[in-house]
Amino acid sequence: MNIDLDTLPPNKPRDLRFARTLDFLQRTLAAPARILDLGPPNAFAEVLRRHGYDVINTPGGVDLDLNPEVVDDVEADATTAFEILEHLVAPFNVIRRLPTPRLIATIPMRLWFAPAYRNPDDAWDRHYHEFEDWQFDWLLEKSGWHIREREKWNGPAYRIGIRPLLRRLTPRYYAVDAWKG
Repeated sequence: MNIDLDTLPPNKPRDLRFARTLDFLQRTLAAPARILDLGPPNAFAEVLRRHGYDVINTPGGVDLDLNPEVVDDVEADATTAFEILEHLVAPFNVIRRLPTPRLIATIPMRLWFAPAYRNPDDAWDRHYHEFEDWQFDWLLEKSGWHIREREKWNGPAYRIGIRPLLRRLTPRYYAVDAWKG
């Protein structure tokens, strides 16, 4: 699947999230690294390719909860998991068997003032987990990873109101660079 980013409609929150995620990745893993990107081909994987990374996605339609073994034989410098682990019921199963020495991941953090994201029109587009940073750290540590770098950032808010104000003040995204062993 090849996604033409120029045909995607403008989306400031997505574009800002992509920019922050790309900045974190470029500071922690230089191109032209070979990356196993968890999840099917997607718009951000295309951004990574445009910035010189060699990206392999897991097969589209494969449920990583039911088939974590799809990652077993992939050879890559690092695995990326950009906003996918919150969709899994048991992310531990795939995280612990990743074949790469590094994991660079982002997650949306749990917000005390908003419920977990749930798209009623799409059975997959739901967050089973929205982690607090310590919970995600614990998940990684328990599955054999050691965090070397971490960063949090706020999500953009373009509306007026209490919740948009809280979104501007409260970190929404959490990024980690973790190493095995």
